[in-house]
Amino acid sequence: MSAVYARAHVLSCPTRWSDVDENGHINNARLVGYIQEGIYDLFCHHATAVRESLFPSGFIIARHEIDYLEQLHHGPDPLSVRLTVERLGRSSAQVEVNVCREPLTFMRARTVVVARDRETGRSRKLSENERRFLSAYMTDTARGDALAVPGQATVPGPRLAARSGGGGVGSPRGARRRCRASAG
Repeated sequence: MSAVYARAHVLSCPTRWSDVDENGHINNARLVGYIQEGIYDLFCHHATAVRESLFPSGFIIARHEIDYLEQLHHGPDPLSVRLTVERLGRSSAQVEVNVCREPLTFMRARTVVVARDRETGRSRKLSENERRFLSAYMTDTARGDALAVPGQATVPGPRLAARSGGGGVGSPRGARRRCRASAG
């Protein structure tokens, strides 16, 4: 992992010929699968999560918000599924996921992941170890807010300014979206 992605969890994910739809690009439902593979890799397969038995009852995906930015075609180079934690709640984490193949970002998603209680099947409070683990994937400002003492007032950090990379409102029609880590 390069220094640019120091605060991101990155999963290398190949595309498969079976992911291609009748339009010749990777199907949007398969792109959602890449998000879920990245989240599962971070929450369940990461060495720290396994070693410290974090999320012992698993988690629930409560929400996906997805922006499809470019058409993605099957190719020999794997995708980079980059995850950063934008916010920690009492029982949840809001994760930003960027699906990239250098130098382009094909999809950006915000996903709410909720810690689950095995007995009730409902949400449960994140443990301090889980909060510490997830905060390693946050910006310094967001991490300070997330690790603040519960019940103690904190001053929210500044919001990030609009990111460059093109393709947004007011940008030239042909602007390409650049692959980037979302925090760090």
